[in-house]
Amino acid sequence: MILEAVMLQVKKGMEKEYEEAFRKASNIISSMKGYLSHELQSCVEAEGKYLLLVRWETLEDHTVGFRQSHEYQEWKKQLHHFYDPFPTVEHFQRVDLS
Repeated sequence: MILEAVMLQVKKGMEKEYEEAFRKASNIISSMKGYLSHELQSCVEAEGKYLLLVRWETLEDHTVGFRQSHEYQEWKKQLHHFYDPFPTVEHFQRVDLS
């Protein structure tokens, strides 16, 4: 399992509009092959700051399957205009601590 983590900064005053757009766009990502789950968290200390966590079966399910799809183009159209600056996406895997 791969965890995609994205720190998002939404333009000032657009938070409610963004959250509604994200609710609608969630149908896009959740329909993709290899998608497991996602959640959006809002920062308590910083207005307009969000953390997006998406769980994928494999890295390629996100970087190839989703990012190179027609669905991603629609995702971009619905959400990317809210961000300033544009977010950095990072991927993580669980560390075995046993």
